[in-house]
Amino acid sequence: MKYDVSMAFKMLSLGATFFSAVAISAPEDVVRSSINMAVPQYSIESVTLHESTGLYVVSLTGGPVLHVSADGKSFIAGDVYRIESDGVVNETEIAKLQKVEDMPLDQMVVYAAKGVEKAHISVFTDVDCGYCRMLHKEVPALNDMGITVRYLGFPRAGVGSNTHSKLTSIWCSDDPQKWMTQAKLGKTVPSSHCENPIAQQYQLGQSVGVRGTPSIVLSNGKFIPGYLPADELSKELGL
Repeated sequence: MKYDVSMAFKMLSLGATFFSAVAISAPEDVVRSSINMAVPQYSIESVTLHESTGLYVVSLTGGPVLHVSADGKSFIAGDVYRIESDGVVNETEIAKLQKVEDMPLDQMVVYAAKGVEKAHISVFTDVDCGYCRMLHKEVPALNDMGITVRYLGFPRAGVGSNTHSKLTSIWCSDDPQKWMTQAKLGKTVPSSHCENPIAQQYQLGQSVGVRGTPSIVLSNGKFIPGYLPADELSKELGL
């Protein structure tokens, strides 16, 4: 029987590709398995490789962000910082806030910038808090500056509260922008129910450190736990 050298090389090439793919995916599987065993009370939302540290960033539902070694034998439950020439960068905070950036726009109440968008802010809001209402009055000015305002629901009294019901009615209304404004003017929002993301956004807010409203996540990665007027927000965004 004649030996087909070209076929042999093809098989070797395919084998190398297969084992290469296994090698790439194996550490993530090991990390996932190890964390499932170490902290079974949490479910894993995501496992991603952090290129600059070589650690795997593991996001836990309702739990801390972990940084795990590739062999799955050790992890850090706390903040990881990157040292730069001009200071330090909190890598853990960046990983948390990325979840806010990843929230689909169609699950937020969005007030778009006029003209070309220069920046955006994501705001965890409660319709009944005074400072939330003050910030909402700044939305037209922010939009004029080229800043899009993206609202996420954060009922301070928790899921199932009266404020949660108000936020649900806004998200489920025929015009969420209109009724968000009406609610922040103290007007009654017509009751409405539908599948909505308020509970998920409330949990997300808690996971990224929201303790009150408004809490603002800037598009440059900064987290601002409170109200700022439009001019100061613009400066924080470097505009």
